[in-house]
Amino acid sequence: MSKYKKVDISEQQLEDLIRQGSDLIEEGLVFVDHQKQAAGGRLDVLFVDSGRSLVVAELKVIEDDGMLFQCLDYYDHLAARIETYARLYGSHNVDPTQPVRLLLVAPSFSQTLINRCKWIDAPISLFTYSCIKFEKSDDIIPIFSEQAIPSPPDTVVIHKLDDHLTYITDAEVRAKVSKLLDQIKQLKPGRISMDALKYAISMKVDGRVFAYLHPRRKHYLISTYNADDKWTDYTIQSEDDLGSVLPLVTISIERRSK
Repeated sequence: MSKYKKVDISEQQLEDLIRQGSDLIEEGLVFVDHQKQAAGGRLDVLFVDSGRSLVVAELKVIEDDGMLFQCLDYYDHLAARIETYARLYGSHNVDPTQPVRLLLVAPSFSQTLINRCKWIDAPISLFTYSCIKFEKSDDIIPIFSEQAIPSPPDTVVIHKLDDHLTYITDAEVRAKVSKLLDQIKQLKPGRISMDALKYAISMKVDGRVFAYLHPRRKHYLISTYNADDKWTDYTIQSEDDLGSVLPLVTISIERRSK
């Protein structure tokens, strides 16, 4: 196996890597523009996702709570002018009826920023990254990992499981998630409940949470307890990913059964 090392990069390098490999962040994410002048400054990067939503990204090479407020300013600017931007980027087929998304990319996020995100009534995604360089190569390879955002306390708003399923634009993935939910229910028939929260599906056995499922456009995340009983987020993009996580879900159910 080739040796590699982690490397630090500048914000300009990070922007270049993301522009060239947006699919590494999220399947179907397409670069649209960068450093676009907006109220309050310049937008780092603009994308369009597989659901045709315009996505504004804020990039940092250090942990910075202030990036959330910067991105919200840009979100405000874009959301108020979404029809104009849809025409401006007509070749990217932006749908002005879809909500603008926020995407934050940084090496890490503080718990304060993560907690603030759960109260934002807009689609928002957090991605941490690290960069590696292999021995005898000058190429820098970014590795991205999505950070799940906790759901706020339940409100009187009624969310439905079908709403989460229809958010998934890939029909095959949507069918697999529906099948997975039924499969998990059968692990403890009559004792497992699934509740639709704002941005996730909560799974409980005998009233105790053992996992969350977070739908994405072409994949999903499962948050559950790892082998050491530590709460962990897992990105599911293949059958192999699911195959390694499903046993952990099963163990979590057993540990939390009355």
